[in-house]
Amino acid sequence: MAKVEIDEGSGFCFGVVTAIHKAEEELAKGETLYCLGDIVHNSREVERLKAMGLITINHDEFNRLHNAKVLLRAHGEPPETYETARQNNIEIIDATCPVVLRLQKRIKQEHSKDDNKDKQIVIYGKNGHAEVLGLVGQTSGEAIVIEKPAEVKKLDFSKDIRLYSQTTKSLDGFGDIVKYIEGHISPDVTFESYDTICRQVANRIPNIRRFAASHDLIFFVSGKKSSNGKMLFSECKKVNPNSHLVDNAEEIDQSLLAGANSIGICGATSTPKWLMEEISEAIKSKL
Repeated sequence: MAKVEIDEGSGFCFGVVTAIHKAEEELAKGETLYCLGDIVHNSREVERLKAMGLITINHDEFNRLHNAKVLLRAHGEPPETYETARQNNIEIIDATCPVVLRLQKRIKQEHSKDDNKDKQIVIYGKNGHAEVLGLVGQTSGEAIVIEKPAEVKKLDFSKDIRLYSQTTKSLDGFGDIVKYIEGHISPDVTFESYDTICRQVANRIPNIRRFAASHDLIFFVSGKKSSNGKMLFSECKKVNPNSHLVDNAEEIDQSLLAGANSIGICGATSTPKWLMEEISEAIKSKL
């Protein structure tokens, strides 16, 4: 019978753990609690908290809300969200990850400097991602977002560049962008890069590579919206092509289990441990 192992290094990062604890604490008081956007990019965990009473709203609904209590998730929010809350008498339960908060402050300070009106503030990140919207908001919408290294060509290399990264992006991708800019920037302007990738995420890469390589078959458990899930899953695929992305037990293809002696289950920083355990039990029941 195949051995089934859950990766001990996978599961929620501290930012997500804090946000969920804050939500559970508030819900335990029995008051109405809204969350601006999915608390975590994992539909099963969102459903669990919804059953406890958490109401997920979008920004349009938030803008119409008055005299309410709203949780801001780990991804962070732009300044206008806090201004809307102040005007509409909304109590904010702020669960913005401290790593994201520090990055927001750094970008805001850079944007506030009077050193150069032509300076380009560049963020390596996913367009439209909640964290990136919060970061771009620190620059009054002026920051340039680069989703992948190939897009670096759109920058103006005759102007100063300050490069930052969404906290969950790949270190390799960031390094490729830095190299390209260094090779193309005009000698009479300045380029500064700040590696702002969260080490809670980056440090998982060598661990997840080792884990994926040590099993015949890998099930990577992650919500489809998770940016960090996509990145970590691609790392699994690099070392073990027999890696498969699932977000619930129903998605397990039973035909994959035949002939596998060793099955590994791992996940993203947005994947709850209980879900990996549920998938482990489902696999064991099919063997």
